[in-house]
Amino acid sequence: MAGLVNNLLILLFIFQNSCLAFRSPLSVFKRYKDTARSHSNDCLGSNRQLVPLGISDFALDIRMPGVTPTQSDTYFCMSLRLPVEEEAYVVDFKPHASMDTVHHMLLFGCNEPTSDEDYWDCDAGTCTDTSNILYAWARNAPPTRLPKGVGFKVGGEKGSKYFVLQVHYGDISAFKDKHKDCSGVTLHLTNQKQPMIAGMYLMMSMDTIIPPGEKVVDADIACHYKMYPMHLFAYRVHTHRLGQVVSGYRVRDGQWTLIGRQSPQLPQAFYPVENPVEVKYGDTLAARCVFTGEGRASKTRIGSTSSDEMCNFYIMYYIEAKHAVSFMTCTQNVNPEMFKSIPQEANIPIPVKSDMTMMAHGHNEEARRGQLSSVAQQPKREDEEVLDQKLSIEEVADWPGINLKVGQVSGLALDPNSNLVVFHRGDHVWDGNSFDNRYIYQQKGLGPIEESTILVLDPSNSAVLHSTGKKMFYLPHGLSIDKNSNYWVTDVALHQVFKLASHGVESPLLTLGRAFQPGSDRNHFCQPTDAAVDPVTGNVYVSDGYCNSRIIQFSPNGIFITQWGEETSLAQAKPGQFNIPHSLTMVSDFGQLCVADRENGRIQCFKPETGEFVKEIRHPLFGKELFAVSYAPGGLLFAVNGKPHPGDVEPLQAFMMNFSTGEIIDTFIPLRKNFEMPHDIVATEDRTVYIGDAHANTVWKFTSTEKMEHRSVKKAGIEVQEIKEAEAVIEARLTNKPVSTELLKKEEKHRVIQQSSAGVSFVLITTLLIIPIVVLLAIAVFIRWRKTRVYGADAEHKLESSSGRILGRFRGKGSGGLNLGNFFASRAGYSRKGFDRLSTEGSDQEKDEDDATDSEEEESAPPPPVIPPSS
Repeated sequence: MAGLVNNLLILLFIFQNSCLAFRSPLSVFKRYKDTARSHSNDCLGSNRQLVPLGISDFALDIRMPGVTPTQSDTYFCMSLRLPVEEEAYVVDFKPHASMDTVHHMLLFGCNEPTSDEDYWDCDAGTCTDTSNILYAWARNAPPTRLPKGVGFKVGGEKGSKYFVLQVHYGDISAFKDKHKDCSGVTLHLTNQKQPMIAGMYLMMSMDTIIPPGEKVVDADIACHYKMYPMHLFAYRVHTHRLGQVVSGYRVRDGQWTLIGRQSPQLPQAFYPVENPVEVKYGDTLAARCVFTGEGRASKTRIGSTSSDEMCNFYIMYYIEAKHAVSFMTCTQNVNPEMFKSIPQEANIPIPVKSDMTMMAHGHNEEARRGQLSSVAQQPKREDEEVLDQKLSIEEVADWPGINLKVGQVSGLALDPNSNLVVFHRGDHVWDGNSFDNRYIYQQKGLGPIEESTILVLDPSNSAVLHSTGKKMFYLPHGLSIDKNSNYWVTDVALHQVFKLASHGVESPLLTLGRAFQPGSDRNHFCQPTDAAVDPVTGNVYVSDGYCNSRIIQFSPNGIFITQWGEETSLAQAKPGQFNIPHSLTMVSDFGQLCVADRENGRIQCFKPETGEFVKEIRHPLFGKELFAVSYAPGGLLFAVNGKPHPGDVEPLQAFMMNFSTGEIIDTFIPLRKNFEMPHDIVATEDRTVYIGDAHANTVWKFTSTEKMEHRSVKKAGIEVQEIKEAEAVIEARLTNKPVSTELLKKEEKHRVIQQSSAGVSFVLITTLLIIPIVVLLAIAVFIRWRKTRVYGADAEHKLESSSGRILGRFRGKGSGGLNLGNFFASRAGYSRKGFDRLSTEGSDQEKDEDDATDSEEEESAPPPPVIPPSS
């Protein structure tokens, strides 16, 4: 028995060493070394890409593989895969570049580099998926330093798997000798979890227009912050050539605190925030870019080429790991009035020497003379910071499933918890028998709809979370939800507008209009189609309707304020004229109210306070009818048209548009079936779109297949929906408001999934480690059983001798070992052929001739039978 114990101790010793080897990052580095690309021999310094710095830390050297640019303003990219699968944290950067050869470098994190070549021209792109910027270096700019305890999280399930290095070679005169360049950056990474996670906040103007010759043009950006506290430690500005100064601020209780201010004509790297700034829930982040239109002969817009302009303010921040969000954006101006009190410094351009301007944009006199005949001929680069409108919308095929049973779907809206709310007609149908020629409802005898007409659906699986509206309505039509979760609905049979509580109270909180009485005065409607509520003032806007052509404004208490609009004349429809104002949407980002002017096939937008006409959006693809319109925060407008008339070629489809320009970005239709009468549309900020069909009696769900990307900073695996859900929970906790049960369930589910993922990884690793020891134990037991049969009472002595030899090997003696060939050869009828190579006898150690137990054990097994060779 003592021999068995000794053998088990030996096996445990071997297992322990195996575990240490498994856990050590050195084993990972060895595997990585076999696949990693080596630096060019023409490059100086170390040719190792990965260097261990201890048990949990390592350095990753990301360098250009010996390149020689042949023309100025060349952008080269190369990628390197993260050598570990688990989460790691970038905690420091060390640049390797000379200002004589490199204009700037950018380091991105992503999962799908554009190319798998050693390097490629960045005109092809950096990554095919979303990416985020981790590091920037520019000549004469200070290096980026992360505070202690702060890191960029990479790897794991959601983090970036690849690093992509972009190097801009501005002036190539230094390459006259045809030498090869290996510029790059060394990253210091650690497997130790960091208490603070670094992230990027991008503020970006999307609709600025710079008139030609205009001396000063301001582009303002502002967003409310609704997350956990974040600490700002670096910033970066970016415009093209017309930018004079860019400034960023935190605004709290009317006080402006400077984050950073810089000329975009200086090297565009990250600069440290001089005085640390903390941003908390309820603060506002604001930025201003100052441009000049002098020297331009035409309007300059935000765009991709160097003859266009950009207004970007980047903020590097860190946030507690448990609340970490790695990317956030702001593309709005939520409060234009606040910029009247912006500090005067934001309007004063920063003087820049002409030679510094050349350096910032990567051109010297030789390059200017030889290659830049005009600004318009410059390549489409400028740091590749381009807002890619490559958006596509596709149907979610398995939604809503077979369990959702609704009648004619007339209205859709999203509640503050991002749940979808559906307004439908149950068993009632609007047909030719519903009204007489005076618009009086003819089917009152049917009574109100017996079932619930308002359904709150889980957006993920279409499950009904709540329902209301029984025995209240005859022909439901429009639906809107205010910031307090109240429902505003219209009924074309009743000619009324109702305000309902969302928590199940059946009696209306407010009723506008007279039941079953059509009219055109202040107290009557005629088949009102929709309602919208201003989130700032609380004023209510009603589109009225099928037999009136007007928009009516009421106070939050239902007091008439004003109205505008008139019937369309026989000639072409003019601004402010309507032919069935069918759908309303508040465009709060731009302070406008937009109307789907159905029979005129267009969208009209107005200032809601005054009814002043602002603009019209009309496209041939709309056809003759446009049924519904919906604005999604962030600058996108969605709409759906009507069934084409006989002879028309425009199909029945939905549209996604840039609100600022009116340009159609994408059109989309269902894949499984066809639209029959898409009646209403609503869209979320992350471009999930719902369309209610009044003839198909269903709700279609669509989602964006490619998120809006910014080539320098993208969303890096953080889903907008998750951020919005987090914001809702945070808002409730920080403002002492009740948190919805559904949001808490989602948050708990997300936490359980994360915990289960970690648990699965632990169980998997433990199982893989246990399997070898179980096998070894089985072999040991089998050996003991076998020797008991062969030696009888003397088996114990033999096992002790065997143990002594194995221990002798650990003490440096190579006298013997377990010969698998001899062991298996002891089985009758077994061929030894092919197993001699598996003997563990030491070939590079001197054998101890005095130890005879080795030969004694080998001779104890009978010789293997001779097997004739097979033919």
